[in-house]
Amino acid sequence: MRVAGAVPVWVAVLLASGALLLAWGAYSRLLVPLTRGRRVILVALRATTLLLVVACLLGPARVLPPDAATDPVVPILVDISRSMRLLDAGSRSRIDVAGEIATVGIPAALAGRYAMEIWTFGEQLAPAPTGPDGASLSADASRSDVAGALRAVRERYRDRRVPGIILISDGGDTGAEDAGAVVEDGAAPVFTVGVGATTTTSDLAVLDVSAGEATLAASSIDLTVSAVSRGNPSPFDVRVLENGHPIDVRRVTPAAAGSPVRTVFALSPPRDAVTLYTIELPPGSGEAVLDNNRRSVLIEPPGRRRRVLIVEGAPGFEHAFLQRALAADEGLEVDSVVRKGRDARGAATYFVQAAEARAPQLASGFPSDRAALFTYDALVLANVEATDLSRVQMEMTAAFAGERGGGVLVLGAHSFGPRGLAGTPIDEVLPLELSRRGNSVLRAPGGTGRGRQRHAVTVTSDGVEHPVMRIGANADETARRWGALPPLTGVAELGGPRSGAQILALAQAPDELRPLVAVQRYGQGRSMVFAGEASWRWRMQMPSSDRAYELFWRQAVRWLAAGTPEPVSIAPLTAMVPQEVASLGLDVRDERFNPVPDAKVSMRVRMPGSEEREIATTLVDSRTGRYAGDIRVGQPGVYRIRAEAHRGGVLLGEAERWVLAGGEDLETADPRLNEAVLRRISRASGGQYVAAANVSSLASLLSVREGEPPAQRVEPLWHNAWVFGAVILLLAAEWVLRRRWGMR
Repeated sequence: MRVAGAVPVWVAVLLASGALLLAWGAYSRLLVPLTRGRRVILVALRATTLLLVVACLLGPARVLPPDAATDPVVPILVDISRSMRLLDAGSRSRIDVAGEIATVGIPAALAGRYAMEIWTFGEQLAPAPTGPDGASLSADASRSDVAGALRAVRERYRDRRVPGIILISDGGDTGAEDAGAVVEDGAAPVFTVGVGATTTTSDLAVLDVSAGEATLAASSIDLTVSAVSRGNPSPFDVRVLENGHPIDVRRVTPAAAGSPVRTVFALSPPRDAVTLYTIELPPGSGEAVLDNNRRSVLIEPPGRRRRVLIVEGAPGFEHAFLQRALAADEGLEVDSVVRKGRDARGAATYFVQAAEARAPQLASGFPSDRAALFTYDALVLANVEATDLSRVQMEMTAAFAGERGGGVLVLGAHSFGPRGLAGTPIDEVLPLELSRRGNSVLRAPGGTGRGRQRHAVTVTSDGVEHPVMRIGANADETARRWGALPPLTGVAELGGPRSGAQILALAQAPDELRPLVAVQRYGQGRSMVFAGEASWRWRMQMPSSDRAYELFWRQAVRWLAAGTPEPVSIAPLTAMVPQEVASLGLDVRDERFNPVPDAKVSMRVRMPGSEEREIATTLVDSRTGRYAGDIRVGQPGVYRIRAEAHRGGVLLGEAERWVLAGGEDLETADPRLNEAVLRRISRASGGQYVAAANVSSLASLLSVREGEPPAQRVEPLWHNAWVFGAVILLLAAEWVLRRRWGMR
């Protein structure tokens, strides 16, 4: 037995002596006379109680020899994900090779020096099925969660001697967490064994499919596809299917074998329904893996019309043309306020065009509170000076972008002039620094741009790909059409771009190029600056059939308003994995976009096949009003999520979202043995990577850890119910005897 902590013997003796003296002193002078025997009994009870308490404070514990269960054990983990089905050499699959290594190769190498226990892992860790060899193993798991398996096995053997963990896999780590981060804390080293071929003779694969934001031209979206041909640089076809029906095909030629090819399809999905687009690569000659030849993406319908508020500091052509262009867009609902001047009393007067329900809130020229402003999705400030808005209104505008997630567009010379918005809260929202003017000179690649027409427009490399600037069918046509636009009458000299801002277009000034169109994300929302003057001239000086002016401004406002959340909104979900648990989030806010932590939330999910499930939700973050619930994802397909929130019997809002499960097969995305992943896991844990042909070297590698002594078992003697009961019993006995013998 030992005592917890470094307490000298003399200190323990001193504490015990003090307890005895304290017990004797308690009964040395009494008002009630006691016989000698009764006094001795009470002193003994008090002394025993105090000594027991002192003993507990010293923390006595019994040190036991190592248990037999602490004999060295080597866990063997075998990957049983679907990528282990692949055939690499002849007719043998990877899982057959891995099973033979686990049941024959490793036991022969270790020669009975360690106890060995075989486990399988895919989505989770499980004991390997009993069998004489690896033939009993089947590779059916939808993914390989290496990090989860290592964490689970470490927890299971935390009280055992583990010289090392052996991991047999093809390196296809498709879990949600990096396995290297799990093993880097110095636990048992992981010795990885690679199974599979590092090269392939022929394999076509879709690496990535991403859908851009909708552009106004034909209501199209850009579907960007990245594909690769491994082992064979021959041209191949890329097909696009819309809800299972082929709609386009394109032949691409890789620069070299293994070099990714990127191509963009302009597609026009229906506006009133979800659309499933699938990219498909026809099988190549001699291709063994076909699961990675397809990948799908789901496009949700745009939903309700986006509400836009235009605030004009003074009447002008720019406002009239801009409002006319936006009002003709069926996807936008436009309200406008124009400052006309002052009445006889000197009060500002405004011309308001708005929906009947919202017009009263605009009578003073700007929404009066957060709730009225936050009902919009985008705000356009044209020729608005600092004196036109109060400090509170400017702070509300900043919060409109940062907290509400709306879009803010600023244009017009008055907004950028000496009495403009520089130094105000709105300045911080914008992608260009208004308060640091004169720092915005951008040189053209070939020089300063001398010889070009003054105030002519040049679209940048970022601009030709951005949804705001896409006025052509492709990047080349977009650049050509921007270059053909008439020059502007002027361009403001502003500061440089803020970190994270994008310059989409430039305008020619004397001997320099100045930013014309700049955008950025700000908080939850977006912001944009248009520094030019008289863009309406594009409409007047171009042929009536040229709609570049309308396309630009409609797409700019749509981009600003895109993705603005509702007060009750389902958190974005990129994808759900079949046979896995997905977490669904719901943000609940009131009309002022303040979080609501006491809402009654209902969430339902319609599965593929029309089955519906109720999802239990709980509040997980009161600061943001985030509620969350989990669902076990079943079969692949489209899942429809519906939610609503109430408070005090009043409906706060409803939300709806569609999510695709199983749109991509990560297990077979790259069928080659990924030695880099296995080496990283071993290196982070202090282990080593071993090729399948060299498993005999594991004995010498594990022997480095064999000399460590087994851990002793420590059993606390004071931390139990018996000690607590004894203290209570002693105190109770003393109290009862004192009462019976006339003492208080």
